[in-house]
Amino acid sequence: MPSAPPPTPAFDLKSTAWTLTALRLHVLEAPAIARDLDARLAQAPGLFDDDPLVLDFSLLRTADEAPGLEPLLALLRERRLRPIAYQGAGAAQAAAARAAGLVEALDAAPGPAVATATPAPTPPDPAPVREVEVVREVATAGSATTMVDKPLRSGQRVYARGDLVVLSVVSFGAEVIADGHIHVYAPLRGRAMAGARGDTSARIFSTCLEPQLVSIAGIYRTTETALPDAVRGRAAMVRLEGEKILVEPLGG
Repeated sequence: MPSAPPPTPAFDLKSTAWTLTALRLHVLEAPAIARDLDARLAQAPGLFDDDPLVLDFSLLRTADEAPGLEPLLALLRERRLRPIAYQGAGAAQAAAARAAGLVEALDAAPGPAVATATPAPTPPDPAPVREVEVVREVATAGSATTMVDKPLRSGQRVYARGDLVVLSVVSFGAEVIADGHIHVYAPLRGRAMAGARGDTSARIFSTCLEPQLVSIAGIYRTTETALPDAVRGRAAMVRLEGEKILVEPLGG
């Protein structure tokens, strides 16, 4: 008698790479956070799209004030952010975060600080990252380059541990993230974040620059600041000088 085939497993366990946005808290008062967050969203209405979020208590850790987090979590959810974890907390803050259903983000450092009045550079430690949806990626032989050759639609995200090369359009609402440089040989209309782990020398290149947001090592620029005619919709490069994002034309 032939033996029966082995049963199909009900699940697989796999390691994954994530990137999360970190909200580095300067205060714990929900009304103050709501005021500044609403001001930022008024300048860039499409900034969040149910993005997973880490609450970063590192600037408040020495005080270790035990916060009531429910009002803060509620206002963040209303603004299409999804708090799932915490980091940099003191004992009382960690206990409050766990009671609110958040998990600890171990060995995490803040990513782009999206709700601060003045963006600050990301520390060079590994950051938690958003779940990646990749249309197609091909590792280039002998390098740490990831290549994507299909259009990226709204809601899709690609993360590369080294450089990222995209050969088709990055649509509004799509997101490309790389620890190194980002090259887009097509219109770049979504969000592009290079130097995601703190590399301030990383750059963004596009043959048609029309982005929602560009970021180098956590310093970012959104559509609230209009690009000059010399670079908008043209071949251009984005780089960091100190704590200022510079956008420059390519090819004269």
